[in-house]
This record gives sequence, C-alpha cells and structure tokens, in this order.
Amino acid sequence: MKSNSPPKMTAHHVNVFYGGKQAIDDVSIDVWQQDVTAFIGPSGCGKSTFLRTLNRMNDTIAGARVEGDVRLDGEDVYAKAMDVVQLRARVGMVFQKPNPFPKSIFENVAYGPRIHGLARSKADLAQIVERSLTRAGLWNEVKDRLADSGTALSGGQQQRLCIARAIAVDPEVILMDEPCSALDPVATARIEELIHELRGRYAIVIVTHNMQQAARVSQRTAFFHLGQLVEYGDTSDIFTNPRQERTKDYITGRYG
Repeated sequence: MKSNSPPKMTAHHVNVFYGGKQAIDDVSIDVWQQDVTAFIGPSGCGKSTFLRTLNRMNDTIAGARVEGDVRLDGEDVYAKAMDVVQLRARVGMVFQKPNPFPKSIFENVAYGPRIHGLARSKADLAQIVERSLTRAGLWNEVKDRLADSGTALSGGQQQRLCIARAIAVDPEVILMDEPCSALDPVATARIEELIHELRGRYAIVIVTHNMQQAARVSQRTAFFHLGQLVEYGDTSDIFTNPRQERTKDYITGRYG
C-alpha cells in the first residue's frame, strides 16, 4: 500500500448523518491517482453514502450532514469558498442507472465543456466530444449517429456515454456508483475493460456489490460494514489474506 506520490483525495474521520440516523461512522480513506479503489460491502453498509461525500452529492439530500475532513489535492472540499459546481466537474460521477440527458449523443458530451467554457470554438468542442467518446470506447459505434438521442442507445452504450460525459470536463477523479449493476455481462465486461484503460489518467473509485468485479478492476479495496470501514488495503491482500474476521466472513460468503 505504499505510494511515493501524495494521495489525490483524503478523507479523515468522516461521519454522515441523515437527520438523527448515523450512516457513516468515523471513516478515513486515502485515494491515489494511479490506482482504482473499490468499495465493497453488503447492501446498506454506507459505501455509496461515503462515495457521495467525496464530491458533496450528499448536499442534495435534505437533512444530510457531513462531519470530518475531505480534501482534493490538499484543498478542503467542504470549505465555504469551494465552488460545488466546479468541484463536481473535478470529481465526476457515474451512477448506477445510466442517465443520459434527453438530448443528442453529441450534446450529452458537449454540455459540460460548454457550460464550463472549456471549448473556444465549435471545432474545439467537436474535438473534445470525439476524444471523450473515444476514451469511453464508444466513438466507433456512434460516430455516424451523433445527432441521435442518447436515450436510444443500449444500456451498456448509455453507461459509456455517461462516462464520456464525465470525462469531457477533464475531471481529476471519477466516482462510479455500481456502474454495472443494471447491465448485462457483455456490457459489464466492456465497462471493466474501460476502467482498466482509464486507470492512471484519473483517480477512480468504484462502489460495487460484486466482489469478483472488485477483484478484477481494483488495486485497493475498502470493506464497509454497518457504516464503518472494517478494512482497507491492497485488493490482493483483502481477498486472499484479510486481517479482520468480518472481512473474511464477507469474502467467504458467510453474510452479505
């Protein structure tokens, strides 16, 4: 688990409350640029809630309160001066269900760069769209139908479109919340390949309930249970030599 570079994101002593209910209890995790980090654990264990603290998505939930210290390149994510729109461009998110905008494929990808002023001209914008779709492994499938609606694509293609949309604003971190749970095995394999291809270019954090997927795509794994971080380490260690009894029980299928 040693790394020469400082972590891309740090979260220290994070607690999350929904009204009076505590959903996350004193979790600390560092995320590195060169690794894919997987969050695993049974349903309702807090992994998605914790993921959403990293780009302040919990701000959108009434009654949610976050305590603790979350930083991106040393910068306090929860500081009053932090521009949340800018933060969510830097820390992009891909959701469980593909959610393309009801616009053309081109407009889905162009939307972010346009509102963030990242393109100086139409040609610039077209280049960003092509590059993002190429990185998301979708360009060859859609290049002749960019004017078609994004919602007309298959589920797996829609999810890659959402990844292209996240990439288009040049993020530093990509959060993926169960990105394959609504997809068939072929589309899932394609997204996993894509995660391998994107690794290192962005810090990637993936929440998954699929342990095999975590083992395949990540270099580090965090195991959550009942709102707590039970264990965090190299993926190979977590799966073959876990230090905690609870991790072992989950990995061997005793509960979950």
